[in-house]
Amino acid sequence: MHFNTNIKFLRKRRGRTQDDVAHALNMKRSTLSGYENGVAYPNIATLLVFSKFFNISIDTLIRINLNELSESQLRQLEGGYDVYIKGSKLRVLATTVDSEDDENIELVPEKAKAGYRTGYADPEFISELPTFKLPFLSRERKYRTFHLKGDSMLPIPDGSWVTGEYVQDWKDIVSGHAYIVFTIDDGIVFKVIEDLVKERQVLRLYSLNPIYEPYDVHINEVKEIWKFVNYISNEVPDPVIPQSHLMLTVAGLKKDLEKLKYRLKETDNSGRVKKSKSRKV
Repeated sequence: MHFNTNIKFLRKRRGRTQDDVAHALNMKRSTLSGYENGVAYPNIATLLVFSKFFNISIDTLIRINLNELSESQLRQLEGGYDVYIKGSKLRVLATTVDSEDDENIELVPEKAKAGYRTGYADPEFISELPTFKLPFLSRERKYRTFHLKGDSMLPIPDGSWVTGEYVQDWKDIVSGHAYIVFTIDDGIVFKVIEDLVKERQVLRLYSLNPIYEPYDVHINEVKEIWKFVNYISNEVPDPVIPQSHLMLTVAGLKKDLEKLKYRLKETDNSGRVKKSKSRKV
């Protein structure tokens, strides 16, 4: 039970004294001090008062050691993204930080994908992933990079490292944008999303490669969503032909095709003429 350390931590995080909080909660300072020091325990009614004051659920105040959370995780809670309050699939993301308490970007290589299905919420598993930094990304947001295989998102090459920004609230999903979607059944996939949650409770996933058909994933199956930020690849993309050059190329192909048709016609006519002469003789 972490209630006493949590309320003390939250009070100090807000820069409030015991007198300030006790006055706001309409209780004696000595009573609040007893709760923080663990020599007194609140009843259910008092727990509800603390929960409302800090905007954090009773379950979170009791079960989770807030001192062990990273800054981004605390911001999620303070922003209202508390799994026990929301009653949804949203959760506190397992993450890692560096020696200065700044968020790392964890790498999920191909060989770690199988383990990610069961370890995505396990801080110990996440802590074992390699990490790196991209200095041009915001320090206020959470990112993770995934090694993706396959050609479903061409022209993004097979084997690219795709970085995504963690989506805290799935209401922020924008149809037509690319996301990394994680489900237990399908694992990690990189797709363009059509948001059909309001109409059918599903996300429709599209590939950039047109040979792959779109498919639906029920929102209850989704564990994580990461908004596409960038990708890293050691392959040079195919050159893009300028429109003017492309038109000249098409025109040249048409001209060559007409020449070929003419030659085939001449050959056919020549054969017919020779055949008719042989009859006459």
